[in-house]
Amino acid sequence: MRIVIKVGTSTLAHPGGRLNIRHTEDLVKVWSDIKNAGHELVVVSSAATGLGVGKLQIARPQDMVTKQAAAAVGQCELMYTYDRLFGQYNHTVAQMLLTWADFEHENRRVNLHNTLERLLELGAIPIINENDPISCEEYSLGDNDTLAALVAECIRADLVILLSDIDGLYTADPHTHTDARLIPVVEDITPEIDRLAGGAGSALGTGGMATKISAARRATAAGVDLIIANGAHAEVLYDIMDGKAVGTRFVGKKEGAQ
Repeated sequence: MRIVIKVGTSTLAHPGGRLNIRHTEDLVKVWSDIKNAGHELVVVSSAATGLGVGKLQIARPQDMVTKQAAAAVGQCELMYTYDRLFGQYNHTVAQMLLTWADFEHENRRVNLHNTLERLLELGAIPIINENDPISCEEYSLGDNDTLAALVAECIRADLVILLSDIDGLYTADPHTHTDARLIPVVEDITPEIDRLAGGAGSALGTGGMATKISAARRATAAGVDLIIANGAHAEVLYDIMDGKAVGTRFVGKKEGAQ
């Protein structure tokens, strides 16, 4: 399988922005095992801005320039960590920082597709993030849920997995409604499904359920299944690979399906 896994800031970092070392090590170990099993893996990783905030020991920035500066600092630490951890399992990583223009302009999209295909052929694991230090409003993707769906569409992935701090899509907000039920499968993204989406995610992140449903709409339209799952325990990925029901699966629209 060709899998795109997106991991959010809340999964990789502590609330203050510092890297959650134990959890990140667990994730890389499982990702490496999935790669060893013969699957092709692309990781879309958030947390650059959050790690930069933690490393610079500053408050959460409110202005764009400081956010971009924090992202530039944090991206170094993020890739250093991935390179070191994946290297322990003899896997090579490659950094790619993207903006909307890389998908919107035909030549750049073709170049992106060719580079990703070649990296996968060479056995590398692309680590992708938005190019936050230079992205402006015009070319900003806004969140890495969308980026994961765009990458999956570009390389015709088989599956997108969005690892978050929630188990999946619920019938109501589980933080405020004790009777909320997890929705295991979504065949069609209806207006009712849209209404179940809440607001933004963690303090240091940019996502939320609304961005995940938007990403699911894009991925499924391209024929790619998308799963929202809780990334608190890395081993949940083994259950997904074994075909077990985990989180919420949005079913891709396959060619020829009625």
